[in-house]
Order: sequence, then structure tokens, then C-alpha cells
Amino acid sequence: MSTSIFGSVVLRTEDPRFIRGRGRYTDNVVAEGALDASFVRSMMAHAGVVSVDLSAASQMPGVAAVIAAADLDLAPQPPSGSVSGPFERQVLAQDRVRFVGEAIAVVLAESLGEAQDAAEGVQVEYEPLPAVVGSEAALADGAPLLFPEAGSNLADGFDTEWKADVLAGADVVVRARFENHRVAPVPMETNAFLVVPEDDGRLTVWVSTQAPFDIRSDLAEWLGLSKDRVRVIAPDVGGGFGAKLAVYPEYLVCAAAAVRLGRPVRWKETRSESMVNMTHGRGQVHDVELGARRDGTIVGLRVDILADMGAYPMATYLPPTTQMMLSGPYGIPRIACRVRSVVTNATPVGPYRGAGRPEATALLERSMNLLALELGLDPAEIRRRNLIPPDAFPHATAVGTTYDVGDYGRALDGALRLSGYERLREEQAARRGRGDRIQLGIGLSTYVEITGFAREFGSVEVHLDGSVTVLTGISPHGQGHETSLAQIASGVLGLPMDRVRVVHSDTGVVPSGEGTFGSRSLQIGGSAVWNASQAVMDKGALVAAHLLEVGKEDIVQHEDGRIGVAGAPDRAFTWSELAAAATEPLRLPNGLDPGLSASGRFKQRGSTFPFGAHVAVVEVDLETGGVRPVRHVAVDDCGRILNPMLVEGQIHGGLAQGIAQALYESVEFDELGTPLTTNLASYLMPSAADLPGFACSQTETPTPLNPLGAKGIGEAATVGSAPAVQNAVVDALSHLGVRHIDMPCSPERVWRAIRGASGRAG
Repeated sequence: MSTSIFGSVVLRTEDPRFIRGRGRYTDNVVAEGALDASFVRSMMAHAGVVSVDLSAASQMPGVAAVIAAADLDLAPQPPSGSVSGPFERQVLAQDRVRFVGEAIAVVLAESLGEAQDAAEGVQVEYEPLPAVVGSEAALADGAPLLFPEAGSNLADGFDTEWKADVLAGADVVVRARFENHRVAPVPMETNAFLVVPEDDGRLTVWVSTQAPFDIRSDLAEWLGLSKDRVRVIAPDVGGGFGAKLAVYPEYLVCAAAAVRLGRPVRWKETRSESMVNMTHGRGQVHDVELGARRDGTIVGLRVDILADMGAYPMATYLPPTTQMMLSGPYGIPRIACRVRSVVTNATPVGPYRGAGRPEATALLERSMNLLALELGLDPAEIRRRNLIPPDAFPHATAVGTTYDVGDYGRALDGALRLSGYERLREEQAARRGRGDRIQLGIGLSTYVEITGFAREFGSVEVHLDGSVTVLTGISPHGQGHETSLAQIASGVLGLPMDRVRVVHSDTGVVPSGEGTFGSRSLQIGGSAVWNASQAVMDKGALVAAHLLEVGKEDIVQHEDGRIGVAGAPDRAFTWSELAAAATEPLRLPNGLDPGLSASGRFKQRGSTFPFGAHVAVVEVDLETGGVRPVRHVAVDDCGRILNPMLVEGQIHGGLAQGIAQALYESVEFDELGTPLTTNLASYLMPSAADLPGFACSQTETPTPLNPLGAKGIGEAATVGSAPAVQNAVVDALSHLGVRHIDMPCSPERVWRAIRGASGRAG
């Protein structure tokens, strides 16, 4: 069918309800007689739980129940699949707490205020234990053990080519230690959960999640119910960024309490709770060695990855993802890597926008700048000399990852041109020559990332009134999927967008689904809808050919959307007429099932690998260490583009989060493991006014792995932007002898680097 739908700017159909305040979030759902839940949380990072006294709280006004671990018969949550050993998590802590904010008990009351008041009346007696703060401390000699029976804080680990001399033949080797610090996801909507027990024993659940079917499966398993007795609905979801993929223990506790009490139970996280309870992102330390010849050609890379998993190793798949992407866009012939995941007395770490890929890009792009400095080459030139050429795809990297297709040099050239790179360098030189207080920094980043995981369901059905319903297993939380999937069905079937309804995020209506994560939704979920739309079109053509007594090859779609004989607009049917005919078996060709619908699951032959190049421009005040982002240029490639407006929106959001990590955001703990960034007064999250102007452009290299030619875009800008900004800050000070500054490049860190620089004037 026509491909005119690709590249068309279509306004988001979701937006009117949000702009008018008519969004429906979990906390907006009314449930008669619902109890509010308030959790009693640990105030200590590491301690034995001596006793939990619920008596005073249970007598307070409005309290329906107070529940501790001993009152629940719920299995613990296991660690990640690759982890062996006793690292499981009790849904309510019983004998030991392992991070500040871990739930110990829950109060259920007639109102939230009464529940919160009673929660303060629960008395917990602790036996303090020494805390492990930071991944390096976890493996130190004599480190306190979070799980003594494990005998170590090492939860998982592996290495590849670790004993090989991958740097052999290098004329120059640069060595550095980089920290990719913890960040908090901070979605606009915190965790929210409502469970309603039905009279027949079924449960209906509303939850702010990215993966409703995962929630359904876990609730059914933990409560001993069949999956068809649990319906999970994700209404409008106010952001997730990976952190709402988790099945939080609070979900299981609230569901079990609702079953026990026979009443609906509602839980809504406060912002302070969210900052210590919702999974954090990143948390990796990298020791890197990068070797090259004098001409700048890379000969090998050695990386030691130490990952902080927090109190429970629930996401040990993240460091292996970093390992998979260590080659970046470069033709690195040999790579050695060691990966170790450890537990610490901090909030568990989970996926956060990019989920392992930004970590790989950050360590590699900082190393590339160090190598350029060592060899006296421009950062753009060192990259250009090592990029994988466009005729080398599909390309297998030294770590066994196979890239589908790419043209990395085109993206780099585009970013340099769009930024006016040569003029920027001239201005930088002029400022340095004058000894200006405000210095200019220019940072580059070229990246490649991995997207497109798992299979996905999609279906399309034409109704008697000529409207269309699309069912999809993806579960949006701000991406615009209702628009993009309607655009696909509309384009294939030749119907107006307002005649297409997209249904998602409801396990009671959609047969199956994997959810939204890993920048997979359009290429996997969209391909499923594309295939279903094409199947409906084919069926409609068969019906029309049969009714008109012509061959199917004579059937076309006319400009007005009707289906009929080529060159004979008077011999054509509307979709409404075809749908009506398809309900009558006698009017159908032999062997054709009634109805105009099709469904199926799409599974890609492999992952796709979006890529791009970013140029960040910053100003640094040499007296105060203050950094002001001036401009950010992003050239990204997500394969074939369906809706440029949706792509640009995803890029803008990704840039904001990448720049925020580079300059502002950081989760901090004191030496006892007490979090210091527990609200938005202490956690520095930028507003739009703190961000620079964005100049965005896209190249298109369609992938052959799906019918849309699409790759992911939801995380790409986060992957590419943070190291570009970090490189820009260091670049502004490189003439002073500054070699590296860890993120976030805060005024204090930058000021200290300036004060300690070997070339500082005065």
C-alpha cells in the first residue's frame, strides 16, 4: 500500500485530553469504600529488626488493619535470573532492613491522613549494623555483608577475554577511572496502585506501570490465582523512564491486604517516598584502558565494570548490556571486559532511560577525548578515523554484538556542520588568547545503542460503521503511541485518523503484551499493527473482488479511501459496506472467515542499532566553576521516520535527561547510607529554563529487520547527550591541564578542578 504516511507530521491525538485536564490517572479512579495504605519505612540503611509493635497504631481512629511481615504468607521476590545465592527480597522486611525507605509494615485506614498518622505510631526496634556505601566499599576487605549467608557482597559477575593482551601493539594507552553516578527517575506521577476485589474472587487493578501484563503475572503468582482472574489496567501514566517496569513489593502487599479484608486498597507514593523507594538508575564505576597507534587507530579496549545494584540485585542484566555496547560506533578489534554487580545499603537500581547503553557510551566517549588529547588530534578527527564504515554492515563487534545498518560518518559530519564546529573552535581560541573569565567548551559524542526487544501483539478490526479498533500490547506513558499506531492503520486502510481507536494497557481487553521499554514500541508493536492492517486490507480486497466478480489484482484503493475496481470509481465499496458484507458468510469467498479483522505477534529477527552524533557547547566561569549550557546539536538516526514530530519530542526529552545527568542530578548518601537527596529541594533537577537551545536533525538508514524500517528513538538522545556535555566541560578547561571531571559537573567539582589544574594562571 501507499507509504505516504511515513514522514508526515500528525498532531498527537492524546494531547487534547491532557491539555484540558481530562487525563485519567490511577489516583483519579474512584473505588467505593477504598482503604488508603501508608507504609512504615526503615529509617536506617542497615539494621536488624528486633521487634515491630503494631498495637498503638491498630487502635488509632479510622484504622482498619496494620500488617507486618509475619502477618503475610507471601513468597519473597527473587533476584535477577543470572544471580545465584540468597539475595531474595521479602515483600515486607522482617529480620533485617537493607536501605533507608524499605517497607516494614503497612497501615490501612479510611483516609490517607489517618493511615499516615497511624503509621507514625508503629514502633520498630532496630539493632544498627555497619552500612556499605558505594560499590567499591562493597568489595573492600572486611566489608559488612548485606546477606551473610552469601559470604560476599558480590551478587553476579563474568568476564570476557579478561586475561588476553588486548592492548598489544598500542603505541599509546590512556587509562582512567569514570563514575557513572546514581540518578533518580523523578516521573511527574509517582508510583500509584489501586486494587479492587470483586464478589467472584477476581481482582481488578489500576496501576501506573509500563508493563501491565508483568504486573498481572506476578500478582496472580504471589496470590495463588490464575491469570484470568486478575485484570490489570494502566490508565494514563505520568512518566516512567524504566522505573515503572518493576513489580514493587508494595503492589503485592496491597493486593494481599485487599483480598484479606475484602475491600479496595489504594496506595500513592509521596514524592519523598519515591525518591528513596523507586528504583534508581546508573550506578557504575569504570576502570578503562584504551590503546591506539600513533595515527589514532584503536587497537584494543579493556574495561572493568563495577555496578552498584543497591540492596537487592533485581537488575543485574544492566551491566551486561553495557558490556554488549562497549565497541560503540568504532571498529575496535579487541575488547576485554570484567563485570561485577554488588549489593550495597541503598535503594535498588533498575533500568533508567537508556538502561546500560548510556554507561557504555559515556566511558567510551570520555576515553576517546583522552586519546585525542594524548595524540594531539582534534576530538572529531580521532572519531572519524575509527568509525565503522557504512559498507561494513551487518557488523559483528569484538564483544559479539551484530549491528544491523549504519552510516556513522554522515551523522558526525552533520552534527559538525550544524554546530558550526570550526567557528566554535576559533571563538574558543580567541577567548583563551584573551584570558577571558568565561571560557567556551565544545564536546562531541558519537554513539550507537541497541533497541527492539521481545515480540509484541497487535490487531486491527473494521466495524460496521466503518471505524477501526487497534489493540496493542505496548503500554505508553507519554510517547504518543495512540497517535503513531492510529497513523499506521489510517495510512494502510485509507481512513481518517479520527476513525481509528487505539486500545492498550488493559489485560482484560488486549490478549497479550510486553509493555513499553527499550525503545521497542514502534518497531515491534508498530510492525504488529502494520502487519495486521495489511492483512485486513488484503481481506477487504478479496471481499470486494468477490462481490464485484473481478480478480483481486484488479482491486485498488481509490483516493477517497473506497476499495474497488481500478479506473472505475463507481464500482467500489466503503469500509462500512465491506464490513457489513463480511458478516454474511454467503457473500464471502469460499474459505474466508467472517469479519474484517486480523491479529498476530511480531518478532524481529534481531535487535536494531540507532546511532547519532551530538555537539554540546557550554560556557564555564573560571572564578566560580559555574557551567552554562549554551547550545546542543543532535543528529540522530532511528531508521525510517513515521512522524517527525513524535521523534523530535522524544529527542527533546532525552536531551533534557542526559544534560541533567551531566550537570545537575545526583543521588547522594552520607557515610551511614542515609540519603541526602530525598525531595526536589535537595535533588537538583533542571527546569526548561536551565536547558540550552536544541538544534535537532535526523538521518535515515532504514533497518531491514522490520517492515517499517524503524529503529528506536526513545532513549537515543539520553545516550548521546550526557557524554557530549561532560566532554564540553572538560574541553573548556583542557588548556589549564584539566584532564577529567566526573558527572555531574557541578560548580564545586569544576571549581576544584580549576584550582587543582597544573596550568591555572595566578
